[in-house]
Amino acid sequence: MPIPNELQDMLRQNGGVFRSAEANAVGISNERLCLLVRSGEIERVAFGIYISSDDIPDKMYVTQLRRPKAIYSHETALYFHGLTDRDPIRYTVTVPRGYKVNRLREDGITCFMVKRELHEIGTTRMETAFEHTVVAYGLERTICDCIRSRNQMDIAVITDAVKRYAKRRDKDLNELMRLAEIFRVVKPLRSYLEVLL
Repeated sequence: MPIPNELQDMLRQNGGVFRSAEANAVGISNERLCLLVRSGEIERVAFGIYISSDDIPDKMYVTQLRRPKAIYSHETALYFHGLTDRDPIRYTVTVPRGYKVNRLREDGITCFMVKRELHEIGTTRMETAFEHTVVAYGLERTICDCIRSRNQMDIAVITDAVKRYAKRRDKDLNELMRLAEIFRVVKPLRSYLEVLL
């Protein structure tokens, strides 16, 4: 069964990924999607999310499509910003307090929780290896998060990240200190920075 033109256009526009709701909006029923999956034309990678059978699924992008409140943080954000050489084996996200994380943890994702009012502070858009855009924390928020979670992370990763941050030309120390006050990590952050700056 050939892929309908509307679906082909959608695959091109969305980087090879589409949701069943988007397909329904252009007149393609869920039954038709099931037939396309059975015929091997498309592949269902998660509930309501499909890709072309020729593509490799972008797990980071699919995770965020399924869980839009999950923001990439800690080691995963360090990797995005080039503050670590370690490729994240397990993705790390931060969600607002009260968010159900069982499914994320079942998928092998490490989850941190913060107060709802702190959740979206310092977000930015990053590009995955598959050229999809996802939401992650910016440089300064990532440094603050790592220092805040220093008892749950490898100290060598944090030290290396702070060293790399200190050498960057695009660092914003004023923003870093502003976020450090919000997240109450001024004292430990100063300990790291005094050695490096």
